[in-house]
Amino acid sequence: MKIAALIVAAGQGTRIGGTVPKQFATVAGRPMLAHSYTALSSHPAIDDVVVVIGEGQEPALTAAIGTARHVLGGATRRESVANGLAAIDAERVLIHDAARPFLSHAVIDALLAALETHEGALPALPVADTLARGGEVLGETVPRDGVVRVQTPQAFRTATVRAAHAAWPADREATDDAQMVRALGRQVALVPGDIALEKITHPADFAAAEARHAATLRVRTAQGFDVHRFATGKELWLGGIRIPHDKGLSGHSDADVALHAITDALLGTIGAGDIGMHFPPSDPQWRGAASARFLEHAATLLATEGGIIDFIDVTILCEAPKIGPHRDSIRGSIAAILGLAVGQVSVKATTTERLGFTGRGEGMAAQAIATVRLPAATA
Repeated sequence: MKIAALIVAAGQGTRIGGTVPKQFATVAGRPMLAHSYTALSSHPAIDDVVVVIGEGQEPALTAAIGTARHVLGGATRRESVANGLAAIDAERVLIHDAARPFLSHAVIDALLAALETHEGALPALPVADTLARGGEVLGETVPRDGVVRVQTPQAFRTATVRAAHAAWPADREATDDAQMVRALGRQVALVPGDIALEKITHPADFAAAEARHAATLRVRTAQGFDVHRFATGKELWLGGIRIPHDKGLSGHSDADVALHAITDALLGTIGAGDIGMHFPPSDPQWRGAASARFLEHAATLLATEGGIIDFIDVTILCEAPKIGPHRDSIRGSIAAILGLAVGQVSVKATTTERLGFTGRGEGMAAQAIATVRLPAATA
């Protein structure tokens, strides 16, 4: 049973103000779209994720999540979903709004389970507030018994939702796909919604989303350590920067001790082993590889777990070369690789007072500490 997911992200997001459509604006340290894309693409049951974007939004999409399968949307949400449905080959589909970034695997699991017995399913929350008709003055109250707040993703058997779109009047708009399926005479099951799935529409919603997300995070810290010997005829790379020196560091990759130490620290925050487990020295494909690739991989694994990097601190141990003249360049390079502000990276250097292998100039070592925030369920 193949399962696909569509993320509807074709809007212009004009109600939030600014020049960036809201689906690409930053919330909880990442572009809004990146949160739900990570949740869907990392779910073991989902085989394909397609993002529906607006015309000219390809650069923003790449900046937000890298290379991703995408299609262009239409003038309305209904047309955008139809374009997405035409691009998938799956028996089940989840249709999600990018403006609801904090999607959990638990909600996805509940939706997929409901599809075993229903042709559609959606997450919903009960209504707690008093409902009333309004205008210039308060009107009569509306009974809230049996009234729910509808969220996304909405899950369907693909043939059913395609039939609903085909039958829907072209001159009538629909606010979601579930009402189209109901109009076809099919039942849509309700599963428990999640307050974290609140839709971000107005500027004030960003602050509320940040607060909700922050309340779910826990701080975790881990360290990494790496050592490499000096060798003639090698280039010296530190923090992703080539440093002029008469010797370089010997290793299967470019032997960047600073990036290796940081990589291990980030892997440690999520209990994902060490750099050698992910990039074995015995594998020839990593011979001479840029260590930035290793660090980017660790950062991606952390992001998949919903983690946010708060701070990186690395100490380089060597007698030579002097690190001070290159400190700012190294900080900037590490920050760029991890998508951080330079102020979130600390680079220090020290000697061992000519004691040990670093003191004798035989090699170089680095120690790093990473401080991150992870969802409580992970941490």
